[in-house]
Amino acid sequence: MPAPDLPAATRDLSDAELVELDDLLAALPEPAMPMEIVMLDGYLCGVIVQPVLVPTEQWLALVLDIERRAFAQEAVGADRIRALVLRRHAALNRALLEGGWFDPLILDDDDEEEGDGETTGESDPLAALDPVSRPLMPWVAGFQFACVSFPALLESEDEAVMTALARIFRHLPAEGEEVREIVDTLDRESPLESVDAAIEELVACVADLADLTRDERYRVQTVRRETPKVGRNDPCPCGSGRKFKHCHGAG
Repeated sequence: MPAPDLPAATRDLSDAELVELDDLLAALPEPAMPMEIVMLDGYLCGVIVQPVLVPTEQWLALVLDIERRAFAQEAVGADRIRALVLRRHAALNRALLEGGWFDPLILDDDDEEEGDGETTGESDPLAALDPVSRPLMPWVAGFQFACVSFPALLESEDEAVMTALARIFRHLPAEGEEVREIVDTLDRESPLESVDAAIEELVACVADLADLTRDERYRVQTVRRETPKVGRNDPCPCGSGRKFKHCHGAG
């Protein structure tokens, strides 16, 4: 018996809808600085694996403009962008919860490789990246942006969390000697032979983070009463002099 269709609101985006979303983001009026679609995909995963639930309105506003400016939130197409982004977010979250795996949007752009001679030089941080990491860099930059914008994950003291983050951030230009040493160690101990291997490790690390933070993310907070419970026969705390059951406790 075939599996039932998912509700439209949680169904993942089709290829045509991904193209539509990319076009809508690119069409937002200047000076808005919206995310491009690959960065957006990494950003959504960075939001999902936080040890706290990030309010939707907070993370969604940054998609349309990384400075959250009001004009971008009200621009033509903004509502459609939000609807598509929420569906992709729901699909990624469901994939991590149910199977521990997802398909990241990693673009294989041959034109970009052809232009490397013009854009890559000694002053270009991409020049120092391993060729295996270059296709992953925009996705990981989006993931990093989520972590910087909502820093609870970066503030974790869990060594397993830090290890998973290091294996993800190895695909970014190393900033500082300490980070460079970590990347060099990873390259020696866990070399990545191909882009496919790098993507597989990336997805596994995100899935690990989702597992490591799940209990804390969905922990139910116990509601504590700030004032002692008032008995029905006690004086009403409003100061009326009447018993609580005959005053604010009536009914």
